[in-house]
Amino acid sequence: MSDTATAEQCSGNPAKHWAHGMFYWNELVTHDEARARKFYADTLGWTFDPMPMPEGGTYWTAKSEGQLAGGIFPADPVQCADVPEGWLSYIAVDDVDARVEKALGCGAQLMRPIFDVPGVGRIALLREPGGAGIGWMTPAREAGQ
Repeated sequence: MSDTATAEQCSGNPAKHWAHGMFYWNELVTHDEARARKFYADTLGWTFDPMPMPEGGTYWTAKSEGQLAGGIFPADPVQCADVPEGWLSYIAVDDVDARVEKALGCGAQLMRPIFDVPGVGRIALLREPGGAGIGWMTPAREAGQ
Protein backbone atom coordinates (compact mmCIF):
# COMPACT_ATOMS: atom_id res chain seq x y z
CA MET A 1 0.00 0.00 0.00
CA SER A 2 1.12 3.52 -0.72
CA ASP A 3 2.41 5.71 2.06
CA THR A 4 0.07 8.43 0.80
CA ALA A 5 -2.90 6.24 1.65
CA THR A 6 -4.41 6.08 5.09
CA ALA A 7 -5.88 2.98 6.67
CA GLU A 8 -9.28 4.61 6.35
CA GLN A 9 -8.83 5.25 2.62
CA CYS A 10 -7.59 1.74 1.96
CA SER A 11 -10.02 -0.26 4.03
CA GLY A 12 -13.11 1.70 3.11
CA ASN A 13 -13.90 1.73 6.84
CA PRO A 14 -12.70 4.02 9.59
CA ALA A 15 -9.52 2.53 11.06
CA LYS A 16 -11.13 2.54 14.51
CA HIS A 17 -13.51 -0.17 13.26
CA TRP A 18 -10.89 -2.82 12.63
CA ALA A 19 -10.78 -5.82 14.90
CA HIS A 20 -7.93 -8.22 15.61
CA GLY A 21 -8.27 -11.39 13.55
CA MET A 22 -10.72 -9.95 11.01
CA PHE A 23 -10.09 -9.46 7.30
CA TYR A 24 -9.17 -5.84 6.66
CA TRP A 25 -8.07 -5.32 3.02
CA ASN A 26 -7.64 -7.20 -0.27
CA GLU A 27 -5.20 -6.50 -3.05
CA LEU A 28 -4.08 -8.10 -6.25
CA VAL A 29 -0.32 -8.60 -6.39
CA THR A 30 0.56 -8.63 -10.07
CA HIS A 31 3.48 -8.38 -12.45
CA ASP A 32 1.29 -6.67 -15.10
CA GLU A 33 -0.92 -4.06 -13.44
CA ALA A 34 -2.10 -2.57 -16.75
CA ARG A 35 -3.47 -5.97 -17.83
CA ALA A 36 -5.11 -6.43 -14.43
CA ARG A 37 -6.71 -2.98 -14.42
CA LYS A 38 -8.09 -3.55 -17.94
CA PHE A 39 -9.50 -6.95 -16.99
CA TYR A 40 -11.33 -5.67 -13.88
CA ALA A 41 -12.50 -2.51 -15.62
CA ASP A 42 -13.86 -4.50 -18.58
CA THR A 43 -15.48 -7.27 -16.53
CA LEU A 44 -16.61 -5.57 -13.32
CA GLY A 45 -16.69 -1.90 -14.26
CA TRP A 46 -14.06 -0.99 -11.67
CA THR A 47 -12.35 2.36 -11.84
CA PHE A 48 -8.89 3.06 -10.46
CA ASP A 49 -7.14 5.88 -8.63
CA PRO A 50 -3.33 6.05 -8.80
CA MET A 51 -1.28 6.43 -5.63
CA PRO A 52 2.49 6.95 -6.01
CA MET A 53 4.60 4.60 -3.89
CA PRO A 54 7.67 5.99 -2.09
CA GLU A 55 10.01 3.41 -3.65
CA GLY A 56 8.66 4.18 -7.12
CA GLY A 57 5.79 2.78 -9.09
CA THR A 58 2.10 3.26 -8.55
CA TYR A 59 -0.38 1.51 -6.27
CA TRP A 60 -3.93 1.47 -7.65
CA THR A 61 -7.04 1.64 -5.49
CA ALA A 62 -10.00 -0.04 -7.14
CA LYS A 63 -13.52 1.31 -6.85
CA SER A 64 -16.86 -0.25 -7.65
CA GLU A 65 -19.62 2.32 -8.07
CA GLY A 66 -17.50 4.83 -6.12
CA GLN A 67 -16.85 2.48 -3.17
CA LEU A 68 -13.40 1.07 -2.41
CA ALA A 69 -13.20 -2.53 -3.57
CA GLY A 70 -9.49 -3.32 -3.11
CA GLY A 71 -6.11 -2.48 -4.52
CA ILE A 72 -3.67 -3.49 -7.22
CA PHE A 73 -0.05 -3.75 -6.21
CA PRO A 74 2.56 -3.95 -9.00
CA ALA A 75 5.01 -6.53 -7.62
CA ASP A 76 8.64 -5.46 -7.59
CA PRO A 77 10.58 -8.35 -9.17
CA VAL A 78 13.35 -8.10 -6.54
CA GLN A 79 11.49 -7.37 -3.28
CA CYS A 80 8.55 -9.59 -4.19
CA ALA A 81 10.38 -12.42 -5.96
CA ASP A 82 8.85 -15.01 -3.57
CA VAL A 83 5.39 -13.44 -3.56
CA PRO A 84 3.15 -15.26 -6.06
CA GLU A 85 0.83 -13.30 -8.35
CA GLY A 86 -2.70 -13.44 -7.03
CA TRP A 87 -5.16 -11.90 -4.62
CA LEU A 88 -3.73 -11.33 -1.16
CA SER A 89 -5.99 -10.74 1.81
CA TYR A 90 -4.82 -8.87 4.88
CA ILE A 91 -5.94 -9.73 8.39
CA ALA A 92 -5.78 -7.02 11.07
CA VAL A 93 -3.67 -8.05 14.06
CA ASP A 94 -2.99 -6.30 17.34
CA ASP A 95 0.83 -6.58 17.18
CA VAL A 96 2.23 -7.75 13.85
CA ASP A 97 5.75 -8.36 15.19
CA ALA A 98 4.60 -10.55 18.08
CA ARG A 99 2.08 -12.39 15.91
CA VAL A 100 4.68 -13.08 13.20
CA GLU A 101 7.10 -14.45 15.80
CA LYS A 102 4.38 -16.82 16.97
CA ALA A 103 3.48 -17.76 13.36
CA LEU A 104 7.11 -18.56 12.53
CA GLY A 105 7.21 -20.84 15.54
CA CYS A 106 4.14 -22.60 14.18
CA GLY A 107 5.68 -23.25 10.76
CA ALA A 108 4.87 -20.12 8.76
CA GLN A 109 7.48 -18.42 6.56
CA LEU A 110 7.99 -14.70 6.06
CA MET A 111 7.94 -13.86 2.33
CA ARG A 112 9.73 -10.55 2.87
CA PRO A 113 10.82 -8.57 5.93
CA ILE A 114 8.07 -6.86 7.94
CA PHE A 115 7.66 -3.28 6.71
CA ASP A 116 5.87 -0.05 7.59
CA VAL A 117 3.69 2.05 5.33
CA PRO A 118 3.24 5.44 7.03
CA GLY A 119 -0.41 6.25 7.57
CA VAL A 120 -1.44 2.68 6.66
CA GLY A 121 0.23 0.30 9.09
CA ARG A 122 2.90 -2.28 9.83
CA ILE A 123 2.66 -5.20 7.40
CA ALA A 124 3.91 -8.77 7.16
CA LEU A 125 3.54 -11.08 4.16
CA LEU A 126 3.47 -14.70 5.28
CA ARG A 127 3.16 -18.13 3.78
CA GLU A 128 1.25 -20.26 6.28
CA PRO A 129 2.29 -23.90 6.79
CA GLY A 130 -0.12 -25.14 4.10
CA GLY A 131 1.49 -22.79 1.57
CA ALA A 132 -1.21 -20.12 1.30
CA GLY A 133 -0.06 -16.51 1.23
CA ILE A 134 -1.59 -14.07 3.70
CA GLY A 135 -0.93 -10.51 4.79
CA TRP A 136 -1.11 -9.44 8.41
CA MET A 137 -1.38 -5.77 9.28
CA THR A 138 -1.43 -3.71 12.43
CA PRO A 139 -3.34 -0.64 11.17
CA ALA A 140 -1.55 2.70 11.54
CA ARG A 141 -3.42 3.95 14.60
CA GLU A 142 -2.30 0.91 16.60
CA ALA A 143 1.19 0.80 15.06
CA GLY A 144 1.87 4.32 16.35
CA GLN A 145 1.83 5.93 12.89
